[in-house]
Formats: sequence, C-alpha cells, structure tokens
Amino acid sequence: MTFFYIFGAVAVIASLLVIAQRNPIYSVLLLILSFGALSGLYVLLDAPFVAVIQIIVYAGAIMVLFLFVVMLLNAPREDTDEDLLRVIVTPGARNVGAVLAAVLIVELVWALTKNGGESGVFPGASVTSVAVIGGVLFRNYAFAFEVTSVLILVAMVGAVVLARRDTK
Repeated sequence: MTFFYIFGAVAVIASLLVIAQRNPIYSVLLLILSFGALSGLYVLLDAPFVAVIQIIVYAGAIMVLFLFVVMLLNAPREDTDEDLLRVIVTPGARNVGAVLAAVLIVELVWALTKNGGESGVFPGASVTSVAVIGGVLFRNYAFAFEVTSVLILVAMVGAVVLARRDTK
C-alpha cells in the first residue's frame, strides 16, 4: 500500500508541475515522470503488460514525438540561458538522472518478472498472454489505432504549419 501512495503522489505532483512550468521542455520531461508513476501503479494493479506498454508507447514514442515538436517549434522559454546552463552543469542534476534511470530499470524488471507473468488478483478475468492481447488489439481495434496515428500526424503537421515563421 505504501508504493501505491508513493506512485500516486508522484503522478499527481508531476502532473500539476507539468502545467506550472514556464519552459515547455521541462513540462514534457515532467509528463514522462508522470507516465512512469502511472506505470508503477499498473504494476501494483497486477497488469505488468500494460505497465511496460505505458513506458514503451507513451514515455518512449509519444513523448519523444512531443519533445521533437517542442524543439522543432522553438517555443519561447522564460528562463535565461544562464539558468539553463547552471541546471545542466550541476552535478546534482546528473545524480538525479542516474537515480531515475536506475529506478526505471528496476521497475521494468519487476514488472516483467512479477508472479511469473500470471495474474494473481483476478485469475479468471485477466488475460496474461501477449499473443491473445495482440490478437484482440489487431483484430478488433486495428482501425482505431490507425485513425489515432493519422490524427496525431495531422496535429503535428498542423502545429508546425501554424508556428512557422514567414520569411517574406
């Protein structure tokens, strides 16, 4: 129960800090932290497959796309370059990054090895086979996934077109 409160508090605090940041890059990084905490909550709910997918799809692919778009648009930041240099050079920032990377690796190993891949809380209602989950996703929900990918692509192209500068 302690881990639930820890992961829940990290998810809520990181999500609140996402909207409180002045720098969009920090907001994206805090959103990745929030996704990691949600992944921990999924592990506690005995859903290791969903936890790993949360990290791979959202924290990996989608957030890299968001970070790429934010950097491509060169969104204005309210911090000075000296403030950013001070944060990057600080050895404490590197130590925090190393600790967070170690926590992520431990969480992934724990999610993949917990209970040998079997569900213990709802054994009759849960599906533990990746093949069954993949079959259901690609048989019943393939169209929804394709529409979502096209929607994300259109949103990214629209953001780039709206933010481009006129060279005239």
